[in-house]
This record gives sequence, structure tokens and C-alpha cells, in this order.
Amino acid sequence: MKIQDVLAVTGRSGYFNKDLAAVRAGGVTANGFNIEGDPVTPGFDRVIQPGEVISVMLVLEDGSVAHGDCLDVIFTGAAGRDPIFRAREHMAHLEGPIRELLVGRDCSLFKPLAAEIEALEAGGAKLHTAVRYGVSQALLHAASLAGRECMAETVAREYGTEVSTAPIPILAMCPTDQLKQVDKMVMKGVELLPHGSFSNTQEHLGPGGQLLLDYAGWVAGRVADLGAPGYSPIIHLDVYGTLGELFDMDAAAIAGFLGRLKEQVGSLELYMETPIIADSREAQIEAFRALGEALAGQGVDVKLIADEWCNTLDDIRVFADAEAVDFIQVKTPDLGGLHNSIEALLYCKAKGMGIYVGGTANETDQSARLCTHIALASRADFMMLKPGQGVDEGLMLQTNEMQRALALIAGRN
Repeated sequence: MKIQDVLAVTGRSGYFNKDLAAVRAGGVTANGFNIEGDPVTPGFDRVIQPGEVISVMLVLEDGSVAHGDCLDVIFTGAAGRDPIFRAREHMAHLEGPIRELLVGRDCSLFKPLAAEIEALEAGGAKLHTAVRYGVSQALLHAASLAGRECMAETVAREYGTEVSTAPIPILAMCPTDQLKQVDKMVMKGVELLPHGSFSNTQEHLGPGGQLLLDYAGWVAGRVADLGAPGYSPIIHLDVYGTLGELFDMDAAAIAGFLGRLKEQVGSLELYMETPIIADSREAQIEAFRALGEALAGQGVDVKLIADEWCNTLDDIRVFADAEAVDFIQVKTPDLGGLHNSIEALLYCKAKGMGIYVGGTANETDQSARLCTHIALASRADFMMLKPGQGVDEGLMLQTNEMQRALALIAGRN
């Protein structure tokens, strides 16, 4: 099946971009949903601003259309990531070199074309991760249309995996102050929750981290009050490095606090994402290693998840080789082409690590669908709910996409 044309159009993402450096530095104030103050990270006009998207459409010779969405993560430009994605700055790449490379090409295989897009340069540098992400989505969709199969089957065929026969658990996420969203998660029986967003030490953790302790206890209480009999979700909290700030990167002190946090959730498992953010990849790994040793020494059973400084396939391989964490969030937009995310997930699996298909609330319906198929094909332990932070919409989209794919695959076998 050949690609007949390449079209690109701008659109909206599922959420916003936020200047993490400005939020963590303080000096900003909330005014409704808006965050007032001066941005710190280059490229930001405001501390929080709507995310942008370019939707890439591949018109195939049989008239079918494959598409993918170019987008970046909420905290773009932080911890080594590419700068904020401005759609208008990248349309020329899609309408010029990318279109020239793809028109007339056979799209029946995903990996070869995705690798060519990954290697394409503009001005002596790689294309923005958002561009590579979106074009690779469209290529995977095109390969599945050419093969008349689900995208999970395309991935499994090209990477030698077996598609899961059961749905992948979903990590639901919502802002910390949206308490009713947690009730929704519990009432719908989500497997992991609620993520939260503890990005400012003073405002979100409070003195000694008491606000975080109270929140974790409250979530566990809602599980007990509203959950169905036998419901035992994993409590997942993302603190964006604020524990490192609160305890001056003292691994023993952070481990002690995590022990108190585990007591708050009782018998429920506790996963902690990004308790610390160091100044480099190597420093981040060593900080996680020290924290893991401190947790083991204090007998604290908390799983650690790395996110920051895991921006490329090479980063993830280095983190996996170091064996300093239990999970690495494979944050799909950060890795550029989807083939990088697939290889990262399979590398983690080969190293005996947990498999976490991540991403961002700033994604779209299409990128969420593509990642759902990747989660099925890699037999992930869990995947992040996306797009947006409304809970219901993303949970519906991903659950239904998985169920349809599984039913179709089972019906053919």
C-alpha cells in the first residue's frame, strides 16, 4: 500500500503546557485555572498556556486515511526535554521534507519509515520530538490499514511479541484538588490512582509534607468507603521532585517519610513517581539508587518510578541497566518516534523491570489510541490514562479501544 498524499492541519491538544521551573520556583499565584506570574522556561509566553497540535494525515492509495498527532508533554522544556511545541514553527517541515520523503512510499511496514523520519534533520538538528511522535503515529496507523489488522497486531508482528489477551490496567490521573475525580476513579474500579500533582513544595506538601500525608490517607479512606468488595487499587502519587526539595536530597529522610506515607494507605500498594529530581541523568540515577537502598534498609515497601531525565531511548536503556528503580515511565511524546517507545518498553521487559506506558494529559484521542495498542502489544503492567484530566473521557476511550481490539483479535483466532 502506497502513500498518495500527506496533509497537515493544526488543532488542539488534550490539556495545557506548564512551566515547571516557574511553578517549582514559587512566586506564581493561582487565579482560577490560570497561573499568574512570569515564565522562566524559554519559549513560554505564560506560566500555563494551551497545548498545540499538528494532525498529520496520510492519504493511502485505496482512499483510506491514517493519522497521528504531533504534540508535547505538559511540563515541556524541563529536565532535558525539547522546547515547547509551537505548531506554526513546524508546519513547513511537514509540508516540505516529510511530505517529499513519504509520498509514493510503501507503508505496509512501520519500522523502516519510522526510522527514516527519526533520522531526518532540519538545520543540522533532529526534528522536534513532537513532530517525530505524530508522524510515527500516522505511519503505524497506515501499516495497520495496509495489513487490515489492529495496530496492536502490527506492533506484535514487527517486533515479535504476543498481544495481551486481557485489558491492560490503567493509571487514572487528576489534579490534587479535584477530589470528586478520585471518587469517580474508585466507583469505576480503576486499577491505579490518583497520580495527583504535587509540583510545589510549599503549597502542595506543606510543613513536613503533612498535606501529602493527609491526601494519601484520604484517598485510602475513599477506597474503603466507595470501593466494591475486594477492590484493592494501587495508590500512585507523582510529586515532581518535591520530596527531594523538602528533605534536601537526604535519602534516609525521604525514605523515612515514604514509610509514613505507606502507613497512610495501609494494605494498599504504594507507587511513588519522581520523588527527586537531580541536575543530570547520572545524578538522578545515583539519587534513586541511594533512595532505594535507604528504603530497603528501613524496610519500607514502596515502588519507585523514574520520569525526569528519561527522555530518549538511550536514557531509558541507561536507567534500566542501572536497576535503580522499579518502573521507568516511557513517556511516549518525549521519545519522538513511537518505535523508540516500543523498543524502550521491550528493553525494560528484557531487564526484568515493570512496564509502564506513560505519556501526558496533553495528548489527543488518536495518540491515546495508538499508545493503548502499544500497551497491549508489549503486555504492559499498566498505562497512563490520557488525554486530558477529566477521568471519564480518557477512561472510556482507552478501555473501549482495548476491548474492541481484543474482541477483533479473538474473533480472528
